[in-house]
Amino acid sequence: MTSSDKNTDNIITDASYVLVVLNEHKRWVTKVESGKQFHCHKGFFEFDEIIGKPYGIRILTSKSNTVSIYKPLHIDFLTKISHSSQIIYPKDAGLILLYGDIKPGSKVIEAGTGSGALTSILASYVRPDGHIYSYDNREQAFKTASKNIQKLGFENVITLKLKDASEGFDEEEVDAIVLDLASPEEIIPHAFRSLRSSGTISIFVPTYNQIERTYKELKEFGFGDIIGLELIKRELQLKTNAIRPRTRIIGHTGFLIFARKRAKMV
Repeated sequence: MTSSDKNTDNIITDASYVLVVLNEHKRWVTKVESGKQFHCHKGFFEFDEIIGKPYGIRILTSKSNTVSIYKPLHIDFLTKISHSSQIIYPKDAGLILLYGDIKPGSKVIEAGTGSGALTSILASYVRPDGHIYSYDNREQAFKTASKNIQKLGFENVITLKLKDASEGFDEEEVDAIVLDLASPEEIIPHAFRSLRSSGTISIFVPTYNQIERTYKELKEFGFGDIIGLELIKRELQLKTNAIRPRTRIIGHTGFLIFARKRAKMV
């Protein structure tokens, strides 16, 4: 066993989560429970067989099929969490992190919690000293997000607020604001008041009409360095001597608008 294998963080324990991978199409995030089994259409294995072993091991199922056992990445959890609304795709979340300059220690307001998927991504980057204040006026979304955030272990980094963002935000001088809701242009005045000077705002919208309305409002309230873009993701089918783009791609998911708060003229 290597030194990395001896690291307790890399050892599978009872009640920990694992990613079971059969092939590129079949993968499951599941909780390890001593005395129980993992079942799929290709057989089963005993959880006790993997407890105490390092993540990354391979094991044979009862039907002699090999599965790999990995430590789940954040993105693995996000594909499995329950959601009551469309979640922001990782490709768009990555741009929000970069253009929003969201990093350890950042104080961030999010409007439009939804399932908490993006909320948890933001939280994973601002910890340990930063914080996410997330607003949503839908009770069902609030309940779903609360469960997902607890499952992912971000309770201490996220404050969920069952409140309509159009009523304004409670926080001031935050570093970044992220908007993912139907009428973001209505929130721009509140965002301007809560942002620190030179703070960033990131806005996700699905239609051109929303871009037009939001851009106009950003200009009127004095935001600068405004950028609008769309990211199209195309995966490759990896096969020896036959690598090519996949037939199906994730096309339009939405548009992103980024801007910064400008201070008064000097």
